[in-house]
Amino acid sequence: MNSVKLTKRVVDSAEIQATRYTLFDAGDGSIKGFGLRVYPSGQKSWVFEYRAGDGGRRAAKKRLTIGSTTDFTPEQARKVAKQNRTLVEGGKDPQGAIAESRKALTFAELTKIFLEEHVKLKRKAGTAAHYQDVLNRIAMPALGKMPAKSITRTDIARLHVANGKTPFQANRTIAVISALYSFASKRGLLPEDTNPARHVEKFPETSRERFLSIAELEKLGAAIREAETTGIPWQIDPAKKSKHVPKEKRETIIGEHAAAALRLLIFTGARLREILHLKWSQVDLERGLLLLADSKSGKKAIVLNAPSMDILSKLPRIGEYVIAGDSAGTDAEKPRSDLKRPWAVVSRHAGLEGVRLHDMRHTYASYGAGGGMGLPIIGKLLGHSQASTTQRYAHLDNDPLQRASNSIAKTIAAAMGEPPVNTANVVQFKKGGGA
Repeated sequence: MNSVKLTKRVVDSAEIQATRYTLFDAGDGSIKGFGLRVYPSGQKSWVFEYRAGDGGRRAAKKRLTIGSTTDFTPEQARKVAKQNRTLVEGGKDPQGAIAESRKALTFAELTKIFLEEHVKLKRKAGTAAHYQDVLNRIAMPALGKMPAKSITRTDIARLHVANGKTPFQANRTIAVISALYSFASKRGLLPEDTNPARHVEKFPETSRERFLSIAELEKLGAAIREAETTGIPWQIDPAKKSKHVPKEKRETIIGEHAAAALRLLIFTGARLREILHLKWSQVDLERGLLLLADSKSGKKAIVLNAPSMDILSKLPRIGEYVIAGDSAGTDAEKPRSDLKRPWAVVSRHAGLEGVRLHDMRHTYASYGAGGGMGLPIIGKLLGHSQASTTQRYAHLDNDPLQRASNSIAKTIAAAMGEPPVNTANVVQFKKGGGA
């Protein structure tokens, strides 16, 4: 048996051989029995070998598979091995405990493990929140108390049909449950190939893209200006009971930062979180860029146009985030969570019921396509993940993108009734006031 300090370099350099073999951990901080198992197929997994009972030579040797090297780093796998070594030294049998847990592991218990030990560690915050919502709100009421391994394809199909009124959500639920069972199989929590969500036929999906017309943009622009100045008349929803009806002030005013966020979404085509989580340190007005270290599609540079730079240059700086909260109690060191309230007020007043904030991104793209900008240019402006890897160098040669972005935003700004912007005077720098 070979022994070596197990590191990522060792994992990457471990050669494939005709027969499977194991490299065991050695050196400072090593865990007895912790090893890297290499298969002829090229698969590499972390394992923990031990002798149950008193640990003597007469005891049968057992092997526990911790997981694939693609799912666990050496440090993470070593930590799991250490936990199991502690159990063995205390006279317990880790493999027996897992076998026992398989018998009684409910869907709710499996969900908790999945969210805590996989999703929160390896998925972005937005994706993690989506998984948690789907599992807790939709799947758990129907499946939570059932043994995870006894859930059948029929059970999943029944849940899918029950949510047929919202086909997009129903299909996403199937995808999340499938990911949960795939994780459970790889981790050894359930037998391999146990995935009742597999082969459940999904509902057909019709595109939800919604593009605003010139007339709708005019109404939206007017509604935003009214909402941030005089306020929009407060309306009582006849379908809801309101105990506290205002006696005097009946206008709803949204803050200037919320108004700025709405305009930036429209003028740049950026995603909601890209604007709400934007920091002043990521704003480069001199080159006309938002330099995002992380986004849905990874590291990204958003090209700013004249209207958006005008907004940013005039917006007061409160804390490190560009979009500050409305109330004095808002923590300036945390990003704003959403724009639900201001968007509901503005969109309702503009007669845009049912229009989502994400439709502003679609609108931005539609005006670019209608203006003959070309799909490659639009794809770069929106930061689509399928863009060429040379996208990372876009900030070095962004003149074509700058012109395209300016053209799109000027058309939208004019439709909204925004005053013309003198591009030569958009950014006025003050000493010590750089981004």
